[in-house]
Amino acid sequence: MTDSPMDKENERLDVSPEVDPAPAIDYLRISITDRCNLRCVYCMPSEGVTSIPHQEILSYEELELIARAACDAGIKRVRLTGGEPLVRKGAVDFVRMLGAIDPDLRISLTTNGVLLARYAGALKEAGLSRVNVSMDTLDPDAYKRITRVGRVEDALAGLHAAIDAGLDPVKVNVVVLKGLNDDPIPFAELSRELPVHVRFIEYMPYFGESGKWFVPSELIKSRLVSMGGLQEVESPEGWGPASYFKLPGAVGKLGFISPVTCHFCSSCNRLRVTADGKLRTCLFDLNGFNVKHEIRAGAGVERLREIIEGEFARKRSEGGHNKPPATRVRAGDHMSRIGG
Repeated sequence: MTDSPMDKENERLDVSPEVDPAPAIDYLRISITDRCNLRCVYCMPSEGVTSIPHQEILSYEELELIARAACDAGIKRVRLTGGEPLVRKGAVDFVRMLGAIDPDLRISLTTNGVLLARYAGALKEAGLSRVNVSMDTLDPDAYKRITRVGRVEDALAGLHAAIDAGLDPVKVNVVVLKGLNDDPIPFAELSRELPVHVRFIEYMPYFGESGKWFVPSELIKSRLVSMGGLQEVESPEGWGPASYFKLPGAVGKLGFISPVTCHFCSSCNRLRVTADGKLRTCLFDLNGFNVKHEIRAGAGVERLREIIEGEFARKRSEGGHNKPPATRVRAGDHMSRIGG
C-alpha cells in the first residue's frame, strides 16, 4: 500500500495528524505588586516575605510599554494580579492606561476582594471587564485561619460590589485545602443565589508539600452530587482551563480547575510578567527573561515585541513536555511574587 500525498507531506514536515496544534498565546498576566494585605497559609509564610524594593518594581509606564508590545505580538487579554493588585496606588488609572492601547483589549483583575468594594465601580468605568475574587471559604473562622489576618465580610462586600458594578463574569476562586475548606456545599449554595462562577482549584504542591493539603477535583465533584446532580454546561467566554457545571435552579455556575489530576500545560495560552520585571512562561519557570533590564537600557516597543515573540516560541517548545505540577518543585519566589 502506498503512502498518500498527505502522509508524505506530514513525514516531510515532521508533523502528526493526531497532534493538536499549539494554542495561540493571547493572554498576558501582569503582576503589578508583590505586596498583599493577607497572609494565606498556602501562599506565604506567617512572617510574610521580604518585599521587593520599590525601585525594583516596574513602574506603570514600564508595564504599559510591555503591554503595548505584547498586544503588537498578538496578546488580546490582560489580567492584573499581585500580590494583591488593589494595594498598589493607581491601579484604577493603570486599567485606563491599558484600555487606551486598544479598545478591543480585554482587561481583567484577580483580587482577594478585601478592597474591591471601594474600587469596583471605578474599575468598571476605567475599562475593567471581569474580575476573579479569591475567597477560599465563606466561614468567618476558617477564613481567618486560612488568611491569618482577613475578614470574610470584607471579601463578600467586594464580591457584591463587583456584581452591582456590572462586571461580568464575576468568578470566585477557591483553592481547596484538605481539612480547612474541603466542604463545597456552602459555595454551591452561593451559586444558587448569586450570578457568580465558583471555581474549585486543586492545590498545587508548589514547594514540594505533596499530600499536605491536596484534594482531587473528582472528590469535590462527588460531594456536590448529593445536592441534586450536576449538569455539565458550556463554559462562559473564558481564558482558562475550567470545566463548568450547574446545580438545578442555580443562577451561577460551578467550575473545576485541576492542574494536578488533569495536566493541561500543553493547552496553556498565557505568559506572565512579574512585578520585578521577569517574563515567565509558567509558574514553574525557574529563570524567566529579565525584561526590566532591557527597558531600563532603552528598549522600545519593537525590541520588546521581539523578546515577547521569543518567549512565545520558548513556551511552545516547552508546553507539551512539561511534567505535571505534582512532580515539580519550585525554589525561590513565593506565589505572591509571581502572580499565581
